[in-house]
Amino acid sequence: MPETSFQGQIVDTEPASDVFLVIGIPGSGKSSVSAELARRFPLGAHIEGDHLQDLIVAGGRLPSPEEDVEADRQLLLRARNASVLARSFHDAGVVAVIDDVVVRRAHLEFYREHLKDLPLRLVVLAPAADVVARRVAERDKVLADDWSFLDDALRRELAGEGTWFDSSELTLEETVDAILAT
Repeated sequence: MPETSFQGQIVDTEPASDVFLVIGIPGSGKSSVSAELARRFPLGAHIEGDHLQDLIVAGGRLPSPEEDVEADRQLLLRARNASVLARSFHDAGVVAVIDDVVVRRAHLEFYREHLKDLPLRLVVLAPAADVVARRVAERDKVLADDWSFLDDALRRELAGEGTWFDSSELTLEETVDAILAT
């Protein structure tokens, strides 16, 4: 086990109260909500799945609608790395907020296995499909594919999991307030 102190400075203190996993389809507001949620804590960290994917600078494979075993492997790698970071932050008293596109039960269970024994709060952002389409059209981030079909998969495979929020009519602040109120 690595040392948790350096020259008398303790790294790991009282563990954080929560670890959040904020999931939804592309354009559902995961990154914005997660960043704002993390800011609401005295110590909060936003762990963005897309940014972890960007760390692969050679041979990176993004998920696609077509079957791609390597892209799927890298998706799980980023989930594992997000979980490692979340566990490290949690142990140091920092509330970790992971955001990632998770629509399949197997992917969610992978996260749960890697975050076991942590106070995990699963947040599912599920605004209406037309709202997501409008948000995607208005954003600077360009998606390579139309991922709207993932909404059906999310609602079918993950129904009843976590706390769901239809943020279609909510502002960013109202969405975060609603998450914190649960």
